[in-house]
Amino acid sequence: MRVGDTLPPLEIEITRTLIVAGAIASRDYQDVHHDAELARQKGSPDIFMNILTTNGLVGRYITDRFGPRSVLRRVAIRLGAPNYPGDTMVLTGTVEAVEGDTATVKVVGANGIGRHVTGTVTVTVPGADGADGADGADGAEGAEGAEGIAGSEGAAVHEAAGSRP
Repeated sequence: MRVGDTLPPLEIEITRTLIVAGAIASRDYQDVHHDAELARQKGSPDIFMNILTTNGLVGRYITDRFGPRSVLRRVAIRLGAPNYPGDTMVLTGTVEAVEGDTATVKVVGANGIGRHVTGTVTVTVPGADGADGADGADGAEGAEGAEGIAGSEGAAVHEAAGSRP
C-alpha cells in the first residue's frame, strides 16, 4: 500500500432493519432511529442511521480491505447528510500516509443526498512493511478488543486500547 492508493468502493444498502439494528446494538434508543412517525414529528422525513452504526461500517470497510490481521488504531469521523432507508451509501478510501506497517486512510461515505461521513482511519497490519500485504482479504470481523471514546454529537473518535500516551 502506498500514499495515494485508493481502496475499492463498498456499497451498503441502507435498510430500515440496518438502521434499527445498529441503534439497538449500540444502545441508542433515541426515537429518531427506530420510530418513523416520531422522527417525522421532529422534522425528519424518516428514521436515520446513528453515528455509532456509521462508525462500525467505516471500521468494517477498512478491516475488510486490509485483511483479518489489521487492527484499527484510530477512527475519527464526522457526519453530514443522513442515511435514510432505501438509499445506498458508497464508502471510498484513499491512503494518505504510510509509516512502517501503519497506514492512515481518508474515508468518505456518500449517499443519494450527499456525503454521509468523512474522516480518517489509522490501521496497522502487523508484519506488513509499508502496509504492503494489505491484500483486501474478505471476512474480517473488525478490530476485536478495541475500546473507544466517543466524541461530540456529529463526530466520533475511537482509539484502540493502549494507543494513547
